[in-house]
Amino acid sequence: MTLKMGILQCDDVRQDLQADHGNYPAMFTQLLRDAGDAPELVFYRALDGELPQDVDECDVYMTTGSRHSVNDDLPWIPPLLAFVQALHARKKKLVGICFGHQLIAKALGGEVIQAPQGWGIGVATHALHALPAGVTENAASPPDLSLLVSHQDQVVRLPDDTAVLAGSDFCPYYMLQVGEHFLGIQGHPEFSKAYSRDLMLARKALLPANVLDTGLTSLDMPVDSERVTRWMLDFLRSS
Repeated sequence: MTLKMGILQCDDVRQDLQADHGNYPAMFTQLLRDAGDAPELVFYRALDGELPQDVDECDVYMTTGSRHSVNDDLPWIPPLLAFVQALHARKKKLVGICFGHQLIAKALGGEVIQAPQGWGIGVATHALHALPAGVTENAASPPDLSLLVSHQDQVVRLPDDTAVLAGSDFCPYYMLQVGEHFLGIQGHPEFSKAYSRDLMLARKALLPANVLDTGLTSLDMPVDSERVTRWMLDFLRSS
């Protein structure tokens, strides 16, 4: 049976980058199609206040990233937090990416702040402590995880019943699992390196020069986008 996945869209790609890279619906459609056995996708513009009327409209859910902070005083964020809480109460499966990762933590009583470490951009590598529920790999699989990142905020206090699956000194709570039903990932498996590069350059005025240089240089490193996408799908399909 085809899995019906609701994508909660929390932002739009910058208008000046959409011609080359598309918007988030295109990114996620491509990401999941490339993984094979793609679910049926339903997009909800959460940033415009559009949310499912009932948690059972879809089998599982995923959230996009966002330029906004979960702590911003925006009218669409409280209803989205409430929806995440409703999913949690019903133990519906949810994967949160970047902003969505932080949204899960905040909705369930954790804390998110603008990290004193500063911006995380480019390719970031984190130690892998454990695999998400429903995921298996052979013993030769890499003991770490590399993904493109773009964030200032970080989770600094965990909700109850949360396991840390991956982290580093820079971002200790990089990948989290809450119970058996919520998975949060600070990185962006849906980003291409070309998009990451153009996004960094578009934000050049916001980024310290050394951070930008390091971020651009890091794009020569390999990333685990396909691997993490398989994890997300296996987690969402697991009972």
